[in-house]
Amino acid sequence: MGQLKGKTALVTGASRGIGRAIALRLAKDGANVVVNYASNTEKAEELVRTLATLDRRAVAVRGDMAKVADIRALFDEAERAFERLDIVVANAAIGLFKPTLEVTEEDFDRVFALNTRGAFFVLQQAAKRVRDGGRIVLVSTGGTARVVPGAGLYAGSKSATETFALALAKELGARQVTVNIVSPGAVETDALCMPKEMIARTISMTPLGRLGQPEDIADVVGFLASSDARWLSGQNVRPTGGLL
Repeated sequence: MGQLKGKTALVTGASRGIGRAIALRLAKDGANVVVNYASNTEKAEELVRTLATLDRRAVAVRGDMAKVADIRALFDEAERAFERLDIVVANAAIGLFKPTLEVTEEDFDRVFALNTRGAFFVLQQAAKRVRDGGRIVLVSTGGTARVVPGAGLYAGSKSATETFALALAKELGARQVTVNIVSPGAVETDALCMPKEMIARTISMTPLGRLGQPEDIADVVGFLASSDARWLSGQNVRPTGGLL
């Protein structure tokens, strides 16, 4: 704890679920936090107030990470607020669980606009703005390694982002900036869109015998953001309870 004192972290999709847990973990470790959110101002502001109780500075910045103009504006606002950026966590995403034959063009465009195109340009801005020695973490999904029926579009949208991150790790190594991927298994949040029977089957197949919790993922991100992970880059860490 305290390793991130004086540093600034930006977390996309931070108002709820895994993103919220990541913002809390980084703040507990000492970081000031830029809380990005798409629409739920009330939850984002509540998180800012919670972070203030930890004696951390935090700002909530609204922005749709499917829009490149909003991504640039988010990073501009982060630099105006804190004058430095040390850690970026690309977490914003949308889930979709639908058989391939039922996927529409609108589904495809909506999922890829945020999960793939948006993630690419978040990573691009992070590469431009993060300080030397900084940390970039992409939140993907264990579903890219264990694809299940109905998850093809979602897993496909995330597979591309893993390649983006792996390339970026090579490109930023000379600046001592690490780039890593966290690929969770099924996590108990309101964004979990798997059918109930598949959730039950997933739990039964998971060696640790439960769904993940947001804090399980946040703790992994916290490690990757710390100096303890200084020799890890270009890695895909899979907190899945042993399922993968």
